[in-house]
Amino acid sequence: MPQTIDLEALCAERGLRITDQRRVIAKVLSESSDHPDVEALHERASAIDPKISIATVYRTVRLFEEAGILDRHDFGDGRSRYEPVPEAHHDHLIDVETGKVVEFVDPELEALQKQIAEKLGYRLVDHRMELYGVRIDREDKA
Repeated sequence: MPQTIDLEALCAERGLRITDQRRVIAKVLSESSDHPDVEALHERASAIDPKISIATVYRTVRLFEEAGILDRHDFGDGRSRYEPVPEAHHDHLIDVETGKVVEFVDPELEALQKQIAEKLGYRLVDHRMELYGVRIDREDKA
């Protein structure tokens, strides 16, 4: 389900100054099909522009997050991982053995979450769901 989001265009919309290094970091994030951490972003960005420091990557992801164009996730592996704010809601399933993140949408699950909130006297305005699991075919071999 990964979708390509033009972070550079979102920066312009939000009035952020876009330096050459921010442009590279935005491009790397926009083209990422995974949920990279800062170290992975730095590795990918510095392959394009070797002058990009890890401190610049940290500052840029914080700026993008504060501007509301980047989501930070903690999938329980001790690393903050990032993805552009999606245009459409989705949830995550994290493989606890490999760290792979699978994005999914389930209309029945969305309806159930809304029903639960209403049953408890709330109108659901947002949520974030993360499921953690191991592949069944790997479990059988253990």
